[in-house]
Amino acid sequence: MSWNPDLYNKFKQERYAPFYDLLGMLDKREKLKVIDLGCGTGELTHKIQQELPGSQVLGIDASKEMLRDAAVFENENLHFEHIDIKNKIQSGEKYDLIFSNAALQWLDQHEQLWPEMIALLHSGGQILIQIPSNHDHFTHKTLQEIAKESPFKEALNGWIRLTTVLNIEVYAQILFEQGCQEMTIYEKVYPHVLSDANAILEWTSGTAMLPYLERLPENLKSIFTNEYKSRLQERYPEKPVFYPFKRTLMSGRF
Repeated sequence: MSWNPDLYNKFKQERYAPFYDLLGMLDKREKLKVIDLGCGTGELTHKIQQELPGSQVLGIDASKEMLRDAAVFENENLHFEHIDIKNKIQSGEKYDLIFSNAALQWLDQHEQLWPEMIALLHSGGQILIQIPSNHDHFTHKTLQEIAKESPFKEALNGWIRLTTVLNIEVYAQILFEQGCQEMTIYEKVYPHVLSDANAILEWTSGTAMLPYLERLPENLKSIFTNEYKSRLQERYPEKPVFYPFKRTLMSGRF
C-alpha cells in the first residue's frame, strides 16, 4: 500500500501510546540482535535502540515513503531495509528480539505467521507485538458495508477487507504450543478524544480506508470517501467525539 507519513503522523501522540506500553514489557539487555517488523518512519525503532545499549537493530518496511523519513535515524547500530515482512521472515535469519508495532494486522494467516516468526528467535529470545483489534468498531464495519454496495461492489469485484486478527486466547495458545516460557497478552482500549467526525475520517484515511481506495478506480475514490464521511457525520454529530480504540499487546519469552 502507498502510505502517507504526514497523514499517518497527524495523530502521532495517539498512535504512539501503545508503543510505549509495549516497550514497557521489553526485557532490557545489552548487545542483542533486534528486528522491528514494519518500522514505518523509524522514529520508534530508534527509541528501541536507545533502550538496548550495544545492540544491532534493523527496521524493515515495505513502504519506501515511510523509509524516506527513517533515514535520519540511521546510525552504526541502527539500519533500515526496504523489504516485505513475509519475505524477511522466510529468510530464516535469527534474532534475540522480534518487535512489531501496528504492522502485522496487514498480514494474513496469523496461525501460520506466528510460529514462523518465533522460529527466528535465538534461545532466550523475546517477541513484542502490538496489533490493532478494532475491527468490530463502527468505523471498520461501515467501510465493509459501503464496499458491498453498488457501484463499489462491482469495482472491487466483491472484495472487502476481513480481519486477520485473532482472539487473545488463540494467540496465547499459539505461544504456548511454540514453547513460550513467559507470556503476557492483553487487550486494551485506548480512549481517544477527537475534534469531530471529520477527524475520525482523517484517522481512518491513513490506515483502514487505504486498501479500499487503492483498489477503486479514480472516478470512485472521492465518491467512496464522501459516502463514508457522510455516515461518520451521521453517527457522530457531537463535538468532540469519543473514539475508543482496541489494541492487542503481547510479550513472549522462549
